[in-house]
Amino acid sequence: MDIYESLCDITGSDYVSRQQEEQYIYSRDSGAQPPRRVDFVVMPGSVEEVQRILILANREGISVTPLGGGFTLSALVVPQKGGIVMDMKRMDRILEVNEISRYALIEAGVSQAALRSYLKKHHPRLQHSTPEAPPTVTVTGNALIQGHGHLTPRYGLNSDMVNGMEVVLATGEICKLGSAAVTGSWYTRGPIPDLPGLFIGWFGTTGVVTKLSLKLYPRPQYRNVVVFSSDDVDAIPEVIFELTQLDLLEDFFLITQEKPDWMNHIFYVVILSAHFKEELAMKKRIYREVAGKIGGGKTVKPVDDLHPALRTRFLDVPPKAAVAADFRKGGGFQYSAAILPFNKVPAAWRKGIEIAHAHGMIASYVHQVLTCHSIMFGFNYSFNRADEADIQAARQAVDESNRFTLDIGGMIWKGEAEAQRLVMKKMDPNTARLIEKIKRAMDPKGVMNPGNWELPQ
Repeated sequence: MDIYESLCDITGSDYVSRQQEEQYIYSRDSGAQPPRRVDFVVMPGSVEEVQRILILANREGISVTPLGGGFTLSALVVPQKGGIVMDMKRMDRILEVNEISRYALIEAGVSQAALRSYLKKHHPRLQHSTPEAPPTVTVTGNALIQGHGHLTPRYGLNSDMVNGMEVVLATGEICKLGSAAVTGSWYTRGPIPDLPGLFIGWFGTTGVVTKLSLKLYPRPQYRNVVVFSSDDVDAIPEVIFELTQLDLLEDFFLITQEKPDWMNHIFYVVILSAHFKEELAMKKRIYREVAGKIGGGKTVKPVDDLHPALRTRFLDVPPKAAVAADFRKGGGFQYSAAILPFNKVPAAWRKGIEIAHAHGMIASYVHQVLTCHSIMFGFNYSFNRADEADIQAARQAVDESNRFTLDIGGMIWKGEAEAQRLVMKKMDPNTARLIEKIKRAMDPKGVMNPGNWELPQ
């Protein structure tokens, strides 16, 4: 009762709940991971309220899990040890857009759709890197989990685009990181110690990010798509290498699914953008010429009759490529995301099909090429939300995919708690202990999203 009343004193009773319906919603996400009980949900409206909530939690020893859009699918914002879920959606202001220096300063609750719409209306020459995710996903959340966007192959991961941030530590201290710590302006991340790295990839275990400065990029007037198809799985690394050698594309991904039959091929989707029509036509011609030379002209073929609906899907921002092949209409979708070197893709391709078939699923893939150096390979699995056996099968498929990823020298992206334990177990012991030391130093009472990035027992 004291904690509930204290939270109400901080944010007002309209923004605090311990009702069963809210507990039910916040105790699970859209993926297949099991639900866990939430005790309180609170929606702060300012950095000062975040500060007071963390001071309260630190004093009382109650866990706090910060939440953005809640769409990670791997239960990263479902508290493993109960406590408070801190929903950041009320903090949704776009505070500054510097058009000349190309950056935006936003609060943690700003959604992808809100920033995209704002830029389109007020700064049409600029854009941010938009992930293939629901529009309510937050910009800050995607950056903090090292997410990708439609500009990733050209400019890097969205976490690479962070200029700086405002954070509240578990003890209630408010810090500004990046150039704002020195100059008051948010235009660059360095050249001082790279403190934002203490909050990127940590899943809320080191503090709460309340503001984020993000790089923006020129928004070309013209866009088009060029698609090639192939049935040669072993040629995938070579095709990726050749198509990314030019450094002329905006986005690049692979897509396939076993049904319908015409989709049961490897499709290489190249998104091109340009400021002039002539520039776009030149890029399209060059890519067709390069693709025509791969493997003596026999490895890939241009798809000249791309259906208009697919063209629209691919050119949308974000591209609607990762549509789950859910032919049983069960409504569930889960994936294990592996970051792999290109040469590991054929093995992962075959293993993913094997795992899907073993659990009675249809294989479907979407692979995002990351910065022309590695690939985000998604082992995608659909399941029926109303069938507990089907849910268990999806969890097992994800676990098998995670273990295979580590076995072939890959990295698991935004893995659930069990995947994190697998990573920590395989990690260099001194590195794992360093992670633990940093967490203890920044969160002495262990209240920040406990259960994540913990040393295996």
